Amino acid sequence: MPLFRSPHLIADINKVQVRGDTWEIPPRGLNIVWGNDPRYWSIPIDGPAGLIQVCWLEVSGSIQVTRGRKYQIRFEVQLKPDSFGWNGSSVLIMAKVGKQGNYQYEEASLNQTGKLTIPMKPSGLEIDVPIDAADPTLYFGLYEVWSGKWKGGLEIHKATVRQAF
Repeated sequence: MPLFRSPHLIADINKVQVRGDTWEIPPRGLNIVWGNDPRYWSIPIDGPAGLIQVCWLEVSGSIQVTRGRKYQIRFEVQLKPDSFGWNGSSVLIMAKVGKQGNYQYEEASLNQTGKLTIPMKPSGLEIDVPIDAADPTLYFGLYEVWSGKWKGGLEIHKATVRQAF
């Protein structure tokens, strides 16, 4: 038995499903800060991850992609009726290519139905992978770490990365 158990959920890459040019990543295939602590998250074996309460939302993942291609990153999320702390707070969908890459991001908000919306970008965040990328790893995530407000009631169903054509 390990002496220390991380309070964070570490991605299980075996949970990632690849279908053609699309990766579907369920909650257990993502890194979730405080995800192993039942005071903050409820993460069943299958089904959506349920945010109980955090003031630091950080959900991330990574996959190997093909150089010279463009990819779309989306998160499928929903607010539960008893959600709190989201008014006036935006979330960022961020991505970069390689550990040393520069982040690109889109600001998103949760609309009245609890769905994540990016103004003018129904496809989600798009990112180009340079043909000469030294490291073709796509790092991506969903973040709300700036407001300092406690928030809860968010369900994360999955992240999707799709090659754009």
